[in-house]
Amino acid sequence: MSLLTWLSTTGPAVWMRESESVWAYPTILFLHTLGLGILVGFTAAIDIRVLGFTEQLPLAPLERFFGFVWIGFWINAISGTALLIMMPSKVANPAFIVKMTLIAFGVVNIWLLRRRVFHDPATRGLVSVPLAGKLLAASSLILWAGAITAGRLMAYVGGELVKR
Repeated sequence: MSLLTWLSTTGPAVWMRESESVWAYPTILFLHTLGLGILVGFTAAIDIRVLGFTEQLPLAPLERFFGFVWIGFWINAISGTALLIMMPSKVANPAFIVKMTLIAFGVVNIWLLRRRVFHDPATRGLVSVPLAGKLLAASSLILWAGAITAGRLMAYVGGELVKR
């Protein structure tokens, strides 16, 4: 925590937090939202297909979406780190702990889904995905919805309302 507190007093952190420039806090928040849309949007598309809602769509071409998932993840990781440096007190917020836990499980889940559905020779060429893959897809949707919800709740739980 002391490292985060120190980082929050550095010039770039103060500028990002206090500047009226559109390139400061608004841009970082926009990037965080964009990364979230990319990450969760492509993950949801994969999950929905794995669950069988669009079986007429071949499964194999969706593997290309994983590249976008990781791009979205890294946009969020970098912008989220900047947001945390601006306001290190978020670490004490219970919703932040829940959010980070759900994100960690969501990342492991999407990695497992790719490995067990897209890289498993037993599932290659199948139209319908085995139950284990469907459970991973369903839990993925739940984990990411929970992470988004916890992120939004951070402004309302664990202390005073965040002004920005």
